[in-house]
This record gives sequence, structure tokens and C-alpha cells, in this order.
Amino acid sequence: MPWYAWLILIVAIGSIVGGLMMLRDTANKVELTEEQRRRVAERNAEADSKDAQDR
Repeated sequence: MPWYAWLILIVAIGSIVGGLMMLRDTANKVELTEEQRRRVAERNAEADSKDAQDR
């Protein structure tokens, strides 16, 4: 491969990795109370049972 193809490949991989690292750094962790965690678990269980019935 010519040198410019390697350059384009390196720039593309670098931009992908850089974008993923920036996304990871700017992500906000969601703090949930125990009540909210319980409600989320209940909703997930209901959705799973509904999906199982629909199959």
C-alpha cells in the first residue's frame, strides 16, 4: 500500500479511538436511589414477561 493509504488509515483509526475516549470522558453517571432501582427492576421484569408472552 502507498504511504498515503497508511496515513488515511491511521487518521481514521485515530479519530474513531479519540471519539470513543471523548465520549467515555464526558459520560455522566446516573445516581439512582434504592426506590428508583427497585422500580426499574420491576419495569424490566414486566417487559420481559410481556416479551415472553408475545413470542
